[in-house]
Amino acid sequence: MALINIDRPAETEYPVYFGKYIEKVNDGNILETLSEQLNDTLSFFQIIPEEKETFRYAPEKWSIREVVGHMLDTERVFNYRALRFARNDKTVLHGFEENDYIRNATFNDYPLSELAEAFASVRIATLSLFIHMDEAAWLRRGVAFKGEMSVRAIAWIIAGHELHHRSILHEKYIL
Repeated sequence: MALINIDRPAETEYPVYFGKYIEKVNDGNILETLSEQLNDTLSFFQIIPEEKETFRYAPEKWSIREVVGHMLDTERVFNYRALRFARNDKTVLHGFEENDYIRNATFNDYPLSELAEAFASVRIATLSLFIHMDEAAWLRRGVAFKGEMSVRAIAWIIAGHELHHRSILHEKYIL
């Protein structure tokens, strides 16, 4: 894996909004965390009964498949941000409207098993992106959505965002 340890980002490395995700992640090597999450999340997806995949716990809420699709979209967007910032690209990047993304996607047309395969592919790409960064790249910053953030913070946000949605799936959809 990485030759350097990527410590938890300082609160000055990300907008306050993202603190709720970063605080969910245990201390340790973020690359190991992202790798372990891959197996944990794939195992979690396997316990979801097929008949519940399109379940919504309220009419305006996303289905399980849509939540997983949102996890995919978000990780892809954050990977793009990390790449741009790591390469010292100073372009200000806009946010994305998650509800529009879901509305314009067809996640409910695919079984969770296919979305799980996509999740694995995206996470492997995430790891590949981050593993091949040097220390300077990890510390570079850029502006996106709600403010300035470092590449290091993005990695922690990705991990925390996954934990956030896995928790929601467990609490609101599965039990």
